[in-house]
Amino acid sequence: MTEDNASQPDAPQVGVGPWTGPWPVSEHFDPELLRDGDRRNVVDRYRYWKHSAIVADLDASRHDFHVGVENWQHDLNIGSVVRTANAFNAAAVHIVGRRRWNRRGAMVTDRYQHIIHHPSIDDLLQWCSENAVPLIGIDNFPDSVPLETYDLPRRSLLLFGQEGPGLSEEAHQASTAVLSIAQYGSTRSMNAAAAAAITMHSWIRRHVYDQPVA
Repeated sequence: MTEDNASQPDAPQVGVGPWTGPWPVSEHFDPELLRDGDRRNVVDRYRYWKHSAIVADLDASRHDFHVGVENWQHDLNIGSVVRTANAFNAAAVHIVGRRRWNRRGAMVTDRYQHIIHHPSIDDLLQWCSENAVPLIGIDNFPDSVPLETYDLPRRSLLLFGQEGPGLSEEAHQASTAVLSIAQYGSTRSMNAAAAAAITMHSWIRRHVYDQPVA
């Protein structure tokens, strides 16, 4: 049973079955997975690897951006943000406010992603100062500047508010810059998890593919 469909007994299995042939000789392989099969939600190169070995390998190539999410009202989008942060191999995800969050949307990717809790914006700002990481807010305030034309710093913490109210005013005022995502329809805002995915991909385009801003 996969990590993300363990609660669905009739769901089709994914992954691979038990290893066939002589077992590989390397410390990063998990004997239990080799014996029983690997049904986890991981890319093929990590099949049969120990959890600790996967995290160590990801740590060797994590990107320089962090992702922050305000969690004052138990936002259900956080799991999806964590899953996307894992997909882009973010340095860490920072949860600001309530420590507890709904992990269902993360599809178990939080096991491979560093999660840091901050009880308040002040605590987050202290962490940013100590680690020389500028705080970049994402919301469509009147003073926001377009994400599409802003040169995202390589080292940065991209902070998102929760669904509905968006960034808190305290976070708004504390941000080095607040960026908005261009929209062309009737809604005044988009889903917080979608905004996070767009922003993270913008960082990837800028700093992995060296695509200049407009």
